[in-house]
Formats: sequence, structure tokens, C-alpha cells
Amino acid sequence: METFWKTIASYNSSTWICQIVIVLVAVILTVWLLRKRSRAIVVGMKLFLIALYVWIALVYYYVYCSERSYNSIMVIFWLVLAVSWLWDMVSGYTTFERDGRYTKLALVLLCMPFLYPVASILRGMSFPAITSPVMPCSVVVFTIGLQLMFSRKVNLFIVLLLCHWSMIGLSKTLFYNIPEDYIMTMASVPAVYLFVRDYFLSGIHTMTKPQVKYMRWLLAALCVGVCLILVWTLYLEFARGIL
Repeated sequence: METFWKTIASYNSSTWICQIVIVLVAVILTVWLLRKRSRAIVVGMKLFLIALYVWIALVYYYVYCSERSYNSIMVIFWLVLAVSWLWDMVSGYTTFERDGRYTKLALVLLCMPFLYPVASILRGMSFPAITSPVMPCSVVVFTIGLQLMFSRKVNLFIVLLLCHWSMIGLSKTLFYNIPEDYIMTMASVPAVYLFVRDYFLSGIHTMTKPQVKYMRWLLAALCVGVCLILVWTLYLEFARGIL
């Protein structure tokens, strides 16, 4: 637990200016998408998401979380997500078109990353050892909110990976004393329901890429692999703390 919060403090104290810039870019691009969606803005948002996921993989996990025993698998996981957004940008699959069904819920989710530092401060923590809007869990909540806001056509592979991540996050709430992660889990549960419901009831699955039969095996293999590796590394971390 001490290592966990030490790495967060080091990350925040060294990158807080960059985090402010990232947040501002995210807000500007989201507002642009809401007010006047265009091909250039859609591509810009996808480029931003690719860069954001690479930032989480390399800057957050590879550089500042190198002391954690499970950082390598997390680097791979977030790079896979970054590559998924790259494929999405090249294929033009996610269109970021609104259908207006989930606007209120999406707005709540888009604002939730700002609740992370507030939650940390309310429970007696102080900067830099607090959760911030540019950390893995807050990025997951932002992306899910973005997908719900523009839910006419979404990349289900990315959505399910993010929701899978949020389920994994439950293991950290007690182990690392980070109850802020309940924010992410509470956000992902209704999102999973809505995305899966729309996927099966509206016939979206007929135009999903990759095809459903391949996506099922790919998601199953990836999710099982990540779970097994994460459970094992968390066990090693727990055993090391006891010893």
C-alpha cells in the first residue's frame, strides 16, 4: 500500500502541469464534439485518446509505477487499448454521433473524473498523494461517458475492455485503501447494461468489427489472461507485505 501511494504522489508532483493541459484539451474536444461535430474534430478526439492511453501506459505505469510488481501487464493492457483506438481512427468505425438517449447519464460520467481528487481530499488526504483526473480509473470513467454521449455507433471491444478494467478495480478498493475506485465501478455497471442491451436489441452486432465470433474469443482470452496475471501479482504483493 505504501508503494502504491508513493508512486501516485511522485506521478502527481512531477506531472501536474501536464495533467492540467490534458484535462483542458479533453474538455475543449468534448465541447467541440457536442457543439459542432466534424471529421477533423472526430479524428482529433481519437488522436487525443490514443495519446492519453499511451500516456497512461508509458508515463504513469512504465515510468512512475515501475516499483509496482504488476506494472508490466498494465503497460501492455493500456497499449492494447491505444492500438484499438488507432485501428478505430484508421477504420473510421466510431463516429461520435449523438442519439440523445443517454445525455444526462453521460454528462454525469464526464464530470466524474473531477470527483476523484475531491473524494481523496474529503477523506483527509492531500496533494500530491491523491487521485487525479489523469489516472487510469478516471480516464476509464471519462471514456465510458464519452461513448455513452455519442452512442449511435461505438467500438464494443474498447467498451468491454474498459468495463472489465473497472471490475478489476474493485480489488484495489480494500487492498490499497482507495475507495475512490467505487466511482469507476458505479459508472461502469449501468454503462455495461446499456451498451449490451443496445448491442443485442438494435441489431448493432451485425456490423461489429471484428466479427462477433472472433470478438468473443478475443475478449475472453484477453480478459481471462489479464485477470489471472493480476490476481497472481496482487497475491505476490500481499504475501510480500505479510512477510
